[in-house]
Parts: sequence; structure tokens; C-alpha cells
Amino acid sequence: MDLDQLAREHEAIERDRQISDGATLLRLAFARGPGGLSLRGTAGWASAMGIAEISNPGLKYRLDKAVEFLAALMNGLLAARAASTGLVWPGRSLRLADGTCISKPGSTGTDWRVHGVFDLGAGGFSHLELTNAKGSESILRGPPVAGEVRIADRYYCRSSTLQEFGQDSDGRYADFIVRVRWNALSLSTPDGKAFNLIEHLETLPDDDAAHACEVKAAIADGSSLQLRLVILRKPVAAAEETVRKLLAKARKQNQQVDPRSLVAARFMILATSLTADGYPPDEVMSAYRLRWQIELAFKRLKSLLHINRLPTLSERASRSWLYAHLILALLSDTLSQEVLEAFPSGLA
Repeated sequence: MDLDQLAREHEAIERDRQISDGATLLRLAFARGPGGLSLRGTAGWASAMGIAEISNPGLKYRLDKAVEFLAALMNGLLAARAASTGLVWPGRSLRLADGTCISKPGSTGTDWRVHGVFDLGAGGFSHLELTNAKGSESILRGPPVAGEVRIADRYYCRSSTLQEFGQDSDGRYADFIVRVRWNALSLSTPDGKAFNLIEHLETLPDDDAAHACEVKAAIADGSSLQLRLVILRKPVAAAEETVRKLLAKARKQNQQVDPRSLVAARFMILATSLTADGYPPDEVMSAYRLRWQIELAFKRLKSLLHINRLPTLSERASRSWLYAHLILALLSDTLSQEVLEAFPSGLA
């Protein structure tokens, strides 16, 4: 990408005073963001390195003006990898959806959210989106691509958005696997009769095999979404731990636990648009277990790049600081793939 043109298009550089090119502006954003320097430290570093002579207020103004430039750069890096052909499941690309929360100084809640889609075949993010605290998690963040199977946790299980995801593939096939809470969907059988999920769970054999059944989920507009539920009984220890946490949370909040929640706590329940032909229940369950990869990717953002140590309070300063981290994360993904692809050398 032409950083100078990109910076001028987004008015990050209007005059050649102090900072005259996009590369310099990006270096300053890196130093202030993932470099961990204060405004004063960044200005001093830039002066000592002969990069730019700029005051603290001048630097803040430049970085605030650079928000759209940094966002466009991040999207450009994502676009360059959008055509990835790396596949984990034969004939399909597996992509994981999740998000992470970031708080500003002095805050005990969520102030910013980073939404991501992680391509397992390519080994990196294929979509990143920064929103404020009101930006809810949705499977629609990041358009589907041909042949994609998007995997997400239970916070993404909303029948209307799942339906829209499948319809938004521009005529190409895209599917999903999401975890389901027992009361998240209004279900019926394929012939339209009410489907009681808890009663169904209680009829399943006491084994370690994944079981599947066909259902329909109601949509607010009166339509329905065809789904296949894939259900696996948890190991005894894992089930007991889930039940223990439910009871502890209820005691802390001085509430009663719904008995149906205790039944559902002993199962892993998934909903998928994948058909039974070619996608048996155990393989669907195995694919969902790969979701921990995106959790690790967000953990690296926090533990290695320290994106959770946001030092700024204003909106534009925060966006500039956060976008610099996300750009560096994408560049790191690319560099790590080059290392992994290199043949190891050493003593014969």
C-alpha cells in the first residue's frame, strides 16, 4: 500500500510541516501505542532518532487526525489476506468469531470492544473491527466468504442474525456452528410441532457419542431457520464443575437456579446449518473445539502487545492507540507465517 497516498486521502497529512509522509506517521503511532511510550516519550524518541521535531500537543493532534488513516491501513491489510485458500476442513474454510473487551483508565466496565474473525487455514485474523461498548457481538461482523464455516460461542446464537448470515453469502454457500443455551431459541420439529429441548436431553443415552436432531428455530418475522442440533454429554467431572458454578453464582445473587439449567449444564449443545450428509456429529463437535485458537489470539494481543493497557481517555486518542495495536497484530501474523514456512537450518 502507498502509505503517503493513504494518509493524504484520509487527511492525516494536510501539510508537510513536521510529519510529511505516512510511514513516519505510522512509526509514531507504533511508538505511542504498542511501543508503550507516553506522548512526551514519543516526541523525545522521534527527535533523538531524527524522525521528526514535534511538541507533545502537536503529536497528540497528529495522532488524533490519523484515526481514519490507521483504520484504512488495518482494513487494507485484512483485504490482502481475504483471498486465503488455506483450509482445515476439506473443501471448506473454518473461521472463528469472538470479541474481547477493553477498559479505559479508571473504568471497571467495558469501554471498547475488538471484534475478530480468525481464519484457521491462514493462521491469523481475517477481520477486525473496533467498536465502543455498545457494539454488540454478532456473527454478522465480517462478511462470509464462499465455502466458509463460521464457528462462534453461545453469545452469537440469535436466530435472526444466523439466518441473515446464511443469506448474505451472495449466492455462495456459507455455514455456521454456534453453541446454544437451552433457552436461547424457540424450537419446533421439522413438521412444526413444539420441540422441548430439555425433555430431549433427558432421553439421550448415557454415553460419550455426539447425537444430532433436525429442528427449526422461529424468527421474529414469522419465518423459521432450519438447524441441526449436535449434542454431546459432558464428562462427569466437567458437568459437575459447570453445575457447581451455576449454584455458586445463584447463591451470590440470592437467586434460585432453574432446574432446566442444571439439566442443560451436563451437555454441550451446538446448532449448525451444516447438513448431515458429509458432516457427522462428531466432526461438527471436533470443529467447534478449535474455537480456542481465537481465544489464544486475543490473549496474545493482551499479554504480548498489551492492548488492554489503554492509557487514553478521549475517543480519538483511544482509537488511534488501539488501531496501532491491531495493525501490529496483523503484521505479526504475517511474519509468523513466514517463519513457520521457512525450512529449519542448522548442523547437518
